[in-house]
Amino acid sequence: ALGVLANSQGTMNNLTFGNDEYQYYETICGGAGAGDGFDGADAVQTHMTNSLLTDPEVLEHRFPVRLNHFSVREGSGGLGRYQGGCGVVRELVFLVPMTINILSERRSSPPKGLAGGGDGACGVNEVIRCDGTVEPLQGRDSVKVMPGDCIRIQTPGGGGYGSSDQPNE
Repeated sequence: ALGVLANSQGTMNNLTFGNDEYQYYETICGGAGAGDGFDGADAVQTHMTNSLLTDPEVLEHRFPVRLNHFSVREGSGGLGRYQGGCGVVRELVFLVPMTINILSERRSSPPKGLAGGGDGACGVNEVIRCDGTVEPLQGRDSVKVMPGDCIRIQTPGGGGYGSSDQPNE
């Protein structure tokens, strides 16, 4: 609104899963927008602060899930004189039947760049079934999973700032 910072990921990526015995809720970080003189931060909470993910060892000990993958989503930040921050890729494999709910935005409309900077990448939600079938999910969706099924969430990157043909000072 003030023209000083490109769009950040634009969502909190709310993920819940559970059944009659277990319930879990987390928000998943993404990319921050770049500004005049600085790149956006990778893999940060931009819309809900004071929020941390559960340590993988604790998550796997308390819940029948396995953290299969968690990394920076390289290349998801918008290009520009200053790059937007990158989102993350997070994959959870389920060991018992569960219901998953995802509440996320920026799945079809990217985080916008500013002052000639490029847009960040849209987020992607999908379930990878144990037979290898990939089922795309909407930004707001609910799905039942069975043992061996995996949810993959790729969070949006932040927008870039300034034209990339201008050198940094």
